[in-house]
Amino acid sequence: MNVFDVMGPVMVGPSSSHTAGAVKIGLTARKLLQEEVQVAEVLLHGSFLATGKGHGTDIAIIAGLLGMKPDDERIPNSFRIAEESGMEFSFGGTELRHAHPNSVLLKLEGKSGKKLDIIGSSQGGGAIKIDKIDGLDANFCACYPTLIVHNVDKPGHVALVTTMLGEYSLNIATLQLYRDKRGGRAVMVIECDQEVPDEMIENLRQLEGILKVTYLSMEE
Repeated sequence: MNVFDVMGPVMVGPSSSHTAGAVKIGLTARKLLQEEVQVAEVLLHGSFLATGKGHGTDIAIIAGLLGMKPDDERIPNSFRIAEESGMEFSFGGTELRHAHPNSVLLKLEGKSGKKLDIIGSSQGGGAIKIDKIDGLDANFCACYPTLIVHNVDKPGHVALVTTMLGEYSLNIATLQLYRDKRGGRAVMVIECDQEVPDEMIENLRQLEGILKVTYLSMEE
């Protein structure tokens, strides 16, 4: 056990799971969208839905979508700031199968029209997990530079991507593979020890059979 386990994250309260974790989910979703959020539909599940309003989960998620961190003193005013920036947002409830009690489904649209659906969960102590992206399993902690590659489920794509990572001298920390059905859509979730260069991400997008490439950077 370390000091962080005892003290918890530096944050604007009241709850590390319902507030700090919620901010991180929103911030991670904004980074994955890779542009400012124009429209956000926030669907809360389980404990987030039952007690989230009292713990500030709603304002925390919007704060994260605006780019705020858990210790940002502007979090209590996130609704007003979002409205002033032109962000449209709404809240509702949902029932997510086999989901952590502190979960949320975010349906996002960016300034340029990019769309992204994310299910994220707050694991406690400010830690989070991204469970699904655009309907496919993801299951990563958002604590490493993470490459998410959606592709057609055909042989050779994993080798193409991992070979390219090697060519750029990037070390793989973890690699997970998911698909919706045989021959359908598949996704690679690759956590890396180094940041992935923009050039490589663009090269990946040009490969045949690659449907979408999303990247989570750990840089500010």
